[in-house]
Amino acid sequence: MSLAKGFKDLLAEANAVIDVISVHDAEQLLEAADVAFIDLREREELAQGTIPGAAHVPRGLLEFVADPESPMHNPAFDPAKRLVVFCASGGRSTLAAKTLHDMGFLKVTNMVGGFQAWAEAGAPVDPLRDV
Repeated sequence: MSLAKGFKDLLAEANAVIDVISVHDAEQLLEAADVAFIDLREREELAQGTIPGAAHVPRGLLEFVADPESPMHNPAFDPAKRLVVFCASGGRSTLAAKTLHDMGFLKVTNMVGGFQAWAEAGAPVDPLRDV
């Protein structure tokens, strides 16, 4: 049995509508007050560290945490801010950026290459979080 849409189809659809940013350009936004970094990796992945100041939201909870009507809402999801989403290598954050776009977040950007590319570029990393 074949799926009507596989992950490659979903990624292609997402990439057709979302904005992307390089690690270098994302690093330039690190201190901007109107930007929020959102780490979509699982809790265990935080042992590698994270981008300084990033809010952690596992991908599986994104819709609940982003929606201001939800009791789980995280104020990091401010529609007035530019949201820079990332995961380990970019797949989950691509789909998350599309989901946020569909929810009405107009200033959402996926960081290409994810945390792996960030760390490999020598960009600042907050050390181990309490996992």
